[in-house]
Amino acid sequence: MVYIIFKYAITAALVVIISEIAKRNDRLGSLIASLPLVTILTLIWLHVESASTEKISNHAYYTFWFVIPTLPMFLVFPVLNHMFGFWVSISSSIVITIVLFYLFHILVSRFGIHLFP
Repeated sequence: MVYIIFKYAITAALVVIISEIAKRNDRLGSLIASLPLVTILTLIWLHVESASTEKISNHAYYTFWFVIPTLPMFLVFPVLNHMFGFWVSISSSIVITIVLFYLFHILVSRFGIHLFP
């Protein structure tokens, strides 16, 4: 139980630190947020918890493919945010990302990459 609390504390602290840095310096906060820190922590947690090499490798592999359809959100959100405000923009960005996930899934499945069961 202490270990799980430790994992939550480290992971939550990372998010809080990044948001605090972003309040002071948007570029530095964005740079840090763009680093795959959560993925690296996840890989570390999996390794420490004795997950198989295959499980850890699959996590990294699928993370790569799942990042691609999320990238347009980072271009769409700022444009929409200026036009419609935060809540409409974030909601629209989520919907757009879900649609892009679906379309990307269809595209890559044609090449033998199956992201969803």
